[in-house]
Amino acid sequence: MATRLGIDIGGTGIKGAPVDTNTGELVAPRLRIPTPHPATPSAVASVVADIAKHFDWTGPIGATFPAVVKDGVTHTAANVDPAWIGTDASAVLSEAADAPVTVVNDADAAGLAEMAFGVGKGRQDTVVVITLGTGIGSAVFSRGHLVPNTELGHIQIRGKDAERRAAESVREAQQLSWKKWAKRLNEYFAQLEALLWPDLIVIGGGVSKKSDKFLPLLMTRAEVVPAQLLNEAGIVGAAVVTEHAEWSRATT
Repeated sequence: MATRLGIDIGGTGIKGAPVDTNTGELVAPRLRIPTPHPATPSAVASVVADIAKHFDWTGPIGATFPAVVKDGVTHTAANVDPAWIGTDASAVLSEAADAPVTVVNDADAAGLAEMAFGVGKGRQDTVVVITLGTGIGSAVFSRGHLVPNTELGHIQIRGKDAERRAAESVREAQQLSWKKWAKRLNEYFAQLEALLWPDLIVIGGGVSKKSDKFLPLLMTRAEVVPAQLLNEAGIVGAAVVTEHAEWSRATT
């Protein structure tokens, strides 16, 4: 069994667990720690170190991050502290955890997990994975290959970033009914489909556990399904990316 530690850094929580990268299964209960505020590099790195210590981990680590990530450097910071922009996240986290850390865009990691072990496995058409959480993340696959660092949560809808209207955090903050939220999602997916014409849309993030509440209300041309790995996809994808050099080069 090949085991890697996967850590999913989000706007509200940072969670991690060892993962069997052959099966995509967690081999120990995950640990979740609230994301510090402000989510500065040093504060987040401290939490990553705590998670590694909790599992007595000394080997390679994969970590997701809610930003465009190239060569380990974070270039955006939509839902974390602006100090991350231009930061070598891989170096900062590696030093804190005292282990090599590969950093990958969070939605890309979730998408890689779904394509390897979930509902996207074996699909050779156009698949878009959308994570609905603090913001809206996206991962696009064509013939099984990832197009890294797509930022489709920032499509403009009525003059605003889509995630400012349709993220799960917005639904909660504005206490939107499932019907009203689905209407906003339908606007978003209409724009997405006009641009990409996907064959399959996979909905991830924590709200995917409640997909029966809103998926029947969506009106898309493409097939829409909940993520099979649910909210563990980021952890699994982060761990798996450390095992695959091609994915690592494409997404870090």
